[in-house]
Amino acid sequence: MHIPDGFISAPVATVGCVVAAGCVAHAAKATNKKMGEKQIPLMGVLAAFIFAAQMLNFPIAGGTSGHFIGAALAAILLGPWAGVLIMTCVLVVQCLIFQDGGLFALGANIFNMGIVASFIGYYVHRGDASLFGGHRKRILGSGGLAAWLSVVIASIACAFELAISGIVPLGVALPAMAGVHALIGIGEGAITAAVLSFIMATRADLLEIQKA
Repeated sequence: MHIPDGFISAPVATVGCVVAAGCVAHAAKATNKKMGEKQIPLMGVLAAFIFAAQMLNFPIAGGTSGHFIGAALAAILLGPWAGVLIMTCVLVVQCLIFQDGGLFALGANIFNMGIVASFIGYYVHRGDASLFGGHRKRILGSGGLAAWLSVVIASIACAFELAISGIVPLGVALPAMAGVHALIGIGEGAITAAVLSFIMATRADLLEIQKA
């Protein structure tokens, strides 16, 4: 889902940079006000874990592969704005050091995988917890569902950006992106649920719902 340079038009890339910059600036202020001593170290640990986990690819249909994104997990544990900051750090390092995603397209990548994925993951999980309670199976199930949806909807946002840029028609980009990432999302959901299960067994206090 990392968009390389040249795959989106200048106006789309510019809008992505402006929106991403504004959201990251607000995320920094919001996180600074709400994060306590317990959460701040966890942000660094999560960023390192997500960065490392994204290096591991798993095979999916058609000879393609996918990897963990981690935005939903970060948002579930620390709230959506902290999730935005964590994902921004990961994506910036990937872009500048590993050339994973273009520099001019960085704003769009942050918007898709940092902002959209974090907020979708957070509100799906929080909504499920509010409606059905916080039992172990519900937490794991809603975490997996939130992670899956975060990947699929982020891929849909990417498809629209490609279509608006005139790279590929929406009728082609949307089913291709959503279809592949619906499969990738299964891996995302499984990894997220596994991590949440481990946290429940070791540090259940970290699973307190963080307010947006």
